[in-house]
Amino acid sequence: MAMRYNNKHRSGKSQVLTRATLKAFGTSLLALSLGFGAMSTQVLAQSAAGWPGGKPIRLISPFPPGGTTDQLARLVAQPLSQALGTQVLVENRPGGNGSIGTLAAAKAPADGHTFVFVFDTHGTNPSLIPNMPFDTRNDLSPVMLIATGAMVIVAHKSQPQRSFADLVKSAKSSPGGVNYGTIGSGSLAQLAMTSLSSQMKFPMQHVPYKGGGPLAQDAIAGHIPTAMATTALFSSHIKAGTLFPLAVTSAKRDPVLPDVPTVAEQGLPGFEALAWWGVFAPAKTPPEIVARVNNELAKIFSEPAVRERLTNQGMNLSLSSPELLGKFLDEQISRWAKVIKEHGITAGS
Repeated sequence: MAMRYNNKHRSGKSQVLTRATLKAFGTSLLALSLGFGAMSTQVLAQSAAGWPGGKPIRLISPFPPGGTTDQLARLVAQPLSQALGTQVLVENRPGGNGSIGTLAAAKAPADGHTFVFVFDTHGTNPSLIPNMPFDTRNDLSPVMLIATGAMVIVAHKSQPQRSFADLVKSAKSSPGGVNYGTIGSGSLAQLAMTSLSSQMKFPMQHVPYKGGGPLAQDAIAGHIPTAMATTALFSSHIKAGTLFPLAVTSAKRDPVLPDVPTVAEQGLPGFEALAWWGVFAPAKTPPEIVARVNNELAKIFSEPAVRERLTNQGMNLSLSSPELLGKFLDEQISRWAKVIKEHGITAGS
């Protein structure tokens, strides 16, 4: 099936970290780590006592504006500013499958003035990007697992597919399979579709984008025939009739899309792949500051209007402790590393 799609938003080689760039990043990170090592516990405690001290706080979103990660950061910026008594600014630092912005957080001083909102790529990048210039587990402190959510496979309304079985049939009957878009190379959606197509033996051609905003734009315009992303990203377009849902990736049907069967119901029992969103801080950020931000975020996300809004978008709020996020991250890294290795997936594939 030869399909036309707009490649202006696609992730290309420019999104893949070069060896020279990685080396430069690594050198900067090493110098930063040495600097952190010289900071005494007493100094950190003093920093926490005077925090935030009127200094602005950065919330880094490692994806372009318009995606779910960016939406969450912007959702909390104003109420967090009011709660902490200082300016809270959202800073978009897209690229490298979310690793560029996350690196900026890892490099930042551990003084409680930088936090990064991450997506599920945070758990897949360690296995995708060789010689990544920061250690996902050790160079960042977990703050909160905000939510998990199902992903949904959709087709543009102009396409003939009206079920997951239709997609499998179309892929098998088309030379090279069917094009599908995701938020980027190595994204959880790509890994999940790779696992699906491998187990059920139908070909799909991956078209990576530079985040949820650009993907949604091309999906609703019909420039990409099928796509896979969170229900949070696509639910409003599904309800508007622009996109047709074929399957969700949760173990049970998603409350936001109760009429859409799961992948498990449509040929692959036991299959589940959940997107997730979390917040991290630079390593060695004083635990008192991490606890305060965790507490303030829990208050914001627990507001009935906010909870209802996010739940209606398909997010299952977790609002976890920092410790639970750390354990969850370890599980995600281990699980998807196996898929990445088995299928030879890279950040540029």
